[in-house]
Amino acid sequence: MKRIVLTLSAFIALNGIAFADGNAFTPLDFNDTSYGSVPKTTVSNTVNNAAAADEATGNGNIQNAIQQLDNAQIDIRNELLNCKTKYADIDAQYKLVKSERAALKKQINSVEKRIKEIDKAKEKIRKNML
Repeated sequence: MKRIVLTLSAFIALNGIAFADGNAFTPLDFNDTSYGSVPKTTVSNTVNNAAAADEATGNGNIQNAIQQLDNAQIDIRNELLNCKTKYADIDAQYKLVKSERAALKKQINSVEKRIKEIDKAKEKIRKNML
């Protein structure tokens, strides 16, 4: 039991150290010098402008990708709506056919019953005639 408690406490302590900087991921606009990037004081304005242009191009590409995904999602939702409409139509037809089938089955059973009754009546009449 002591080993389990010690193992779990060591595990928790090591996990706390692993996430000590507070973020489990780096956001897209992250710009920090503590992670190996060049300090801002040594970078010239042209490099900053080029980086900003690259960032703007990257943001534009991301915006285009998001817009394409939105358009694809709209197309898929329209397709889903069409499928649901078609399903509802087929379901209505199925229910109609099912109810017609049930009605015809009842009609067939009643006609067969009448035929059997007529056959029984004929048999009784034949017996009485002999």
